[in-house]
Amino acid sequence: MHVFDYRFLSESLPAELLDITGIIYDLRGKGELRKINNQKVFQEMRQIAMIDSVQSSNAIEGIATTAERMKMIIDQRFDPYTHEEKEILGYRNVLDEIYSGYEDMEVSSDLLKHFHYLMLQSVSSDAGNYKTQNNWIQERDEQGRIRVRFVPVDAKTTMEAMTQMIMAYREARQDSGINGLLLTACTIVDFLCIHPFRDGNGRVSRLLTSLLLLQHGFDIGRYISIDKKINEYRINYYQALEESSDGWYENRNTYIPFITFFLQILYSCYKDLDRRFIQNTVTKQSKSKQVENTLLECFVPISKQELCDRYPEVSVTTVERVLGKLVREGKIEKIGTYRNARYRRL
Repeated sequence: MHVFDYRFLSESLPAELLDITGIIYDLRGKGELRKINNQKVFQEMRQIAMIDSVQSSNAIEGIATTAERMKMIIDQRFDPYTHEEKEILGYRNVLDEIYSGYEDMEVSSDLLKHFHYLMLQSVSSDAGNYKTQNNWIQERDEQGRIRVRFVPVDAKTTMEAMTQMIMAYREARQDSGINGLLLTACTIVDFLCIHPFRDGNGRVSRLLTSLLLLQHGFDIGRYISIDKKINEYRINYYQALEESSDGWYENRNTYIPFITFFLQILYSCYKDLDRRFIQNTVTKQSKSKQVENTLLECFVPISKQELCDRYPEVSVTTVERVLGKLVREGKIEKIGTYRNARYRRL
């Protein structure tokens, strides 16, 4: 039986994980300052992120509807009548509940069962209950052949495994030497290895991710959809999960592949937040001024090619002229050389 113990997170970890974790914390702090002075912009991004999250998390499981009906469901402008639309509304309701009440939520079996029930109450008699039969995580290859990626915890021991996982999480959460982002990633791996519900485990895991991030002080998911980002990189997502679950029962698995993927996803979300914020604030300016303000507002180092991709109507000559001007004025600095060169503000 797997032993749930996250105390290793307080020990020595790969330097690259600590580096990207530090960058994410820095971006979070800078984003908080922006939010204070630009509430309208962030409110608009929040509305978009809700749609993206509900749509993407369900799309990963093959659940979808038209874009128009999706927006109507999320805005609660009509009652869904198909099986898929009821599941979409259920996910939206849980996510909304998390955003409005996460501070008072204690991670527990009852809470996760409540999420599951609220999400599937209209479509499944198993809603809110742990599985009573064993299940498997499987996939089809390009030739249509099925293979089993992982055999989750036996139904008879699911409750015990969930109890142990939650107790281990609570223990680690009290340890000031354990980083909340790393703990969140490890908890999600263990939840998915247990696979406590007959159906809906992936969606509950992403709802749990949103909850844990908020409780650890990261609200990036309110403004840039983490679910959408996972959907975009779902192949890498499943690969990282498979690598981190290898040897799980024998306690010889490593969480590093999924932690790495998780941190990269968060960094990418903060990078998108940076880009979207700048787009919303500089689009009415002249072309050269747009490039200049992007460089001065951008928290994440940016390359010349990224600037050209972001503003295709601006000539390469104009971009190069603005870059040279700001470097000479000491407002930005160049990192790296040639194609790897990036620029960041000083």
